[in-house]
Amino acid sequence: MTKNSMELSFDSISQNESLARSVAAAFSAQLNPTIGELTDIRTAISEAVTNAIIHGYGNDPAKKVYMRCTAEDRLLTFEIEDKGKGIENVALAMQPFYTTEPNLERSGMGFSVMEAFMDDVRVESELGNGTRVTMKKSISAVREDE
Repeated sequence: MTKNSMELSFDSISQNESLARSVAAAFSAQLNPTIGELTDIRTAISEAVTNAIIHGYGNDPAKKVYMRCTAEDRLLTFEIEDKGKGIENVALAMQPFYTTEPNLERSGMGFSVMEAFMDDVRVESELGNGTRVTMKKSISAVREDE
């Protein structure tokens, strides 16, 4: 397979989390993933987009969330990026149950969920300039007996 990619930007509102999840799943379909693989991707995308909207932008609908998807061979790469406030301490933010918004009843499990469902998760962030989450998922090879 040749390399294929797409980019999407959308308003930072909670309704667009569902849009991002659906677009990621539709883009992934070209590699014929299993239902389980699709569910993993949709869940991880939901978490990353929700983090951008709530933590990156503080639910500011005037801001944009950016999503890039790439497929190459059997590997899917997803980038979710915001140009928001950034993360002061990425290592701390990635710890289970850590949240900067306890008043919003956030569980602090977003990054843990992404790591559980994707093969690789990288977070780059700079205070005042935003955060980019890059997630990779290898799609299993299609078997003849299926």
